[in-house]
Amino acid sequence: MNEMGQAFSSALALVRSGDPELLGIIALSLRVSLPATALAGLIGTALGAALAIYRVPGRPALLIAVNALLGLPPVVVGLAVYLLVSRAGPLGSLGLLFTPTAMVVAQTLLALPIVTALVHRVCAGLWREYGDALRADGASRPRAALTLLAMGRAGLVTAFLAAFGRAIAEVGAIIMVGGNIRGVTRTMTTAIALETSRGDLSLALGLGVILLVLTLAVSALAFALNRVALASG
Repeated sequence: MNEMGQAFSSALALVRSGDPELLGIIALSLRVSLPATALAGLIGTALGAALAIYRVPGRPALLIAVNALLGLPPVVVGLAVYLLVSRAGPLGSLGLLFTPTAMVVAQTLLALPIVTALVHRVCAGLWREYGDALRADGASRPRAALTLLAMGRAGLVTAFLAAFGRAIAEVGAIIMVGGNIRGVTRTMTTAIALETSRGDLSLALGLGVILLVLTLAVSALAFALNRVALASG
């Protein structure tokens, strides 16, 4: 309990200090994780709904692959993105290595299977229940997919929050492709890892509390918006 109290005190002191470097670290964490979550959400929602509604060839194998990728090791993703954007890689000319853009790509790849799997589960259940009725009403499959997504929006919120949690908590992959460069690619998670290795546990705990509070704030906002949407709908 004493250590937790010290952690909260450290977090409050960090926030009150208004340190530009700290604020930059927090801003970069959100600037990387939120776009990655949005990209994974858009792509994963489309893939999950399509796998639930369309009878595509090899769908069982695709579903097995998607669910297997839920446990995808971050360092494997980091290595794949590193090879892709390094100077010798196919995208090396773009100069993306050790930039926030490469970090967004890595986080997107990690969050994508989560959104795809969760959205598929939501849409598959709704399709079994309402698919015949939608087809009888003459709805095309794309229109039916939009209808199912609207019906299952509570599940979509869960999928997006799970993706955001995976993205903002990531360390290994973004260190590999971002380099943890001070003032450029240092996020809260990489800063926590760095300060822990340095032995500055109070600062690491303080950053950890800030990260936890931000995650809870995003989750609360998402659920509040979903409740408003349900009430107005």
